[in-house]
Amino acid sequence: MIKNLYGIVAKVKRARPKRVVVAQAEEEEVLLALAEAVTEQIAQGILVGDLERIRVICGHNHIKPDNLTIIDSDNGYDSALKCCQLIRERKAEVIMKGAVPTKDFMRAILDKEQGLASGGLLSHVAVFELKSYPKLLLITDAAVNIAPTLLEKVQILKNAVEVAHSLGIKTPRVGCVAPVEFVNPEKMPSTVEAACLTMMNRRGQIRGCIVDGPLALDNIISKEAASTKGIESEIAGEADIVLVPDIESGNILYKSLTIFAGAKCASILVGAKAPVVLTSRSDTHETKLMSIALAAVSVK
Repeated sequence: MIKNLYGIVAKVKRARPKRVVVAQAEEEEVLLALAEAVTEQIAQGILVGDLERIRVICGHNHIKPDNLTIIDSDNGYDSALKCCQLIRERKAEVIMKGAVPTKDFMRAILDKEQGLASGGLLSHVAVFELKSYPKLLLITDAAVNIAPTLLEKVQILKNAVEVAHSLGIKTPRVGCVAPVEFVNPEKMPSTVEAACLTMMNRRGQIRGCIVDGPLALDNIISKEAASTKGIESEIAGEADIVLVPDIESGNILYKSLTIFAGAKCASILVGAKAPVVLTSRSDTHETKLMSIALAAVSVK
């Protein structure tokens, strides 16, 4: 089982480099991360964007453009659509956002005729390496689905389980996080949905994982905390995936781990026809590189 982010890089290197296509690729940090991914032999780069600007950025950063395929495009949305076309034609396997605005990038991916919509729900999966936790921890969904319904949470959970399987976690343990460990239908609907997901898992409606909840975060990641509260759970201290109730709690947890806990992170969008790398401009170079590796290992 992979225990740190560089283990993901090692797993991809044992297979073969994946073809990563970047929309509006004239973005320095993205180009640097992709160039390193090419050097590490985890990716082959295809750049769609302003040819001259890409060459200038490559020159300033000593990136050899000969190692990359460049397709000229002077429009962000158009470049995103061209990337989607390359995925559909199986000329690329991972799509990554460059300088194109997020709204245009996502509009292209979700286009029913020219995009990468698969009929399923698109969701965000983040993988954290924490000094205080003995293995990788996946968190979903901190970026895409604002207030998912129960059925949407089923799909979000299944998407995260697929990512966990790609990391070699055969039966991931999923903790459905809530403020409390008991069901409170009147005040806390998230506890009801967590209990439903747990029962659906036990009845075989959600497979390939072990689900338990509602559980507070401390009980999910600490056996001692669960024991103190008298909680018996296969998840306690053993969680591989934390399923958050909504984007607000997920976003706060995500940023708390990176800012206050100094966690290393990789993240992708799953549920489309190909893994999607949608990093923030504020993400570190390492986060971008590891996100490329996570997308590569998630290619089906």
